[in-house]
Amino acid sequence: MRKIDQLLSEYGASHQNKLNKAIHWICVPLIFFSIVGLIWSIPSVMLRDVTGIQSSYMNWATILLIIVVLYYVSLSKSLWIGMVVFSWLCMVAANWISNTFSMSLWMLSIIIFVVAWIFQFYGHNVEGKKPSFLKDVQFLLIGPAWLMHFVYKKLNIPF
Repeated sequence: MRKIDQLLSEYGASHQNKLNKAIHWICVPLIFFSIVGLIWSIPSVMLRDVTGIQSSYMNWATILLIIVVLYYVSLSKSLWIGMVVFSWLCMVAANWISNTFSMSLWMLSIIIFVVAWIFQFYGHNVEGKKPSFLKDVQFLLIGPAWLMHFVYKKLNIPF
């Protein structure tokens, strides 16, 4: 069995309840985005000075997401593509929010993060099982991949 299949199966074992699954479909992407938003908010002037690249996309979130997608490519070259697209969409949204709204991106990200985790823990309470990441922290990255694998199945894309 491939490592990705094993991880998705193990993650899925604690996500059988319909309500918990529905909560995860909303909250996992929101938590992923909120983390991108929080890291996007870290000043990156020094990073831009060192690289010479003067783009709002030259920031710590971009650096971290490169590392994260390298983890995904090590699990599944096909699933990796979907996670790159989703990561890019999170960056575009973070950039847009930071340039458009009066509420700061970091404050909005904290609110989303806290509210989404409250719902996640509620879903696991309904499920009667602990969140997978309490057993192994890598499951924090498997959650988004677990959702993406359902999208791939629906589109008949092998992962």
